[in-house]
Amino acid sequence: MNRRPTLLAALALTATAALTLSACGSDDDSSTKDSDKIAGADTGEGSASPSTAPSESGDRPKLELPEDLSYTFDWPKTGDKDKDAILADSQQAIQAVDLAIVNQDALDKAYLYYYEGEAAAGTQKFIQNYVDHKASITGAYRFYAPQVALGKDGSASFTYCEDQGKAYVKYLKTNKIKKTDVTAKSYVIYHTSLRKNDKGVWEIQKVVSESGSPKCQP
Repeated sequence: MNRRPTLLAALALTATAALTLSACGSDDDSSTKDSDKIAGADTGEGSASPSTAPSESGDRPKLELPEDLSYTFDWPKTGDKDKDAILADSQQAIQAVDLAIVNQDALDKAYLYYYEGEAAAGTQKFIQNYVDHKASITGAYRFYAPQVALGKDGSASFTYCEDQGKAYVKYLKTNKIKKTDVTAKSYVIYHTSLRKNDKGVWEIQKVVSESGSPKCQP
C-alpha cells in the first residue's frame, strides 16, 4: 500500500528507513501506464470540497484537521446514490489517514473506520513510518479525475488522481518543512477496491498507487 509516495520518499533518511519504504512502496500497475490522461487532470485551482454527504452511518468519526492542511476534491456528484456515497466515503477515508499522521497514531480509530483487511494493514505501516520519523504533513492537496465502477457482486472500484505539488513533510522536533520541487512524480494515481459493510460504509479493502502516472499529468 502506498499513500502519497512522493511525500513518503522524503522520509528516506537512513538505510533502515529505505527498507521500510520499500516494504510500503509503490505498487505500480503496468495496466495503468497508458498515455491517455484522465479527463480533468490539470493544474488549475479546483473548487472547494463538494457537500457530498457520506453514506448513512450513526457513529461516523469526526475529523478535525489542523489549519495548515487544506483539501480540494474535484469530484462532483454523479447522480447515482452508490457512486456518490463512494466519493464521499473515500474523501473521509483520505482525510482520516492524514488525521492519523497528525495524531501520530498508526492505530487511529478514524481511518480504521474506513479501511479493512489488506488496505488497513498497509495503511498502518504507512502511518507508522511517519510516527517513527516524528514527521507530519502540511500544505494543500488536490484530488481529481474520479472514476467509479460498481460490480455486480456488491463490490466497487474507484480510481482518482492526486496533485502533491503543494504538499510537504513537516518534522515535529524542529518544525522544519521539507519542500520538494514539483516533478512528474508529484502526480499520483490511486486504484482502490471497496465494499459496503453492514453499517452502510464503503470500506477500502485494497489500494494500489503509481506516482508519475501519465494519466494524471497536467
